[in-house]
Amino acid sequence: MNNVWKHANWKKTGIFAAGVLFGTAGIKILSSKDAKKLYTRCTAAVLRAKDCVVKTATTVQENAEDIYAEAQQINEERAVEELEVADFEESADEDAEQEESTL
Repeated sequence: MNNVWKHANWKKTGIFAAGVLFGTAGIKILSSKDAKKLYTRCTAAVLRAKDCVVKTATTVQENAEDIYAEAQQINEERAVEELEVADFEESADEDAEQEESTL
């Protein structure tokens, strides 16, 4: 029996005992009323932050939709202008051909 105690690693045993002690004390601390207040306040802060992030994301999304709609309108107006210019150039070319054929 003495042989068992001689070969025991007291350093590891002490570390294990300290871990059990701190773990037990930690559980009591984490389940106290003060800790519960802290958890509640932290959770409330996280919820406020979430609301702020959601509002910001909504604003960014609305702005992006407005920008996209305006960009589409600009492209449509540009396409109409290009079509009008192409029609004008085509009619000018036809007029020039008619003048050349009459000469």
